[in-house]
Amino acid sequence: MSDVTPEDRRRVELLEIISKKGLRTLSLENLKELIPLIEKKDYSHDKKAQKSKMKLLAQINARVYDIEEKTWFR
Repeated sequence: MSDVTPEDRRRVELLEIISKKGLRTLSLENLKELIPLIEKKDYSHDKKAQKSKMKLLAQINARVYDIEEKTWFR
């Protein structure tokens, strides 16, 4: 059985929040923290999981852009 790192725990924790409450509940800092955690995870062995990963990263990046754009124009 593989060891679970603190990064893995944090990634799962943030992903559970997203699955239960949606992207809008996470702060900008949490979203920016989650991006590299997801990018590090290798799903090359599972085509469907890799596609989901890329779709989620696109959604997170869009949300980060929306938040930063709102703060830019305030």
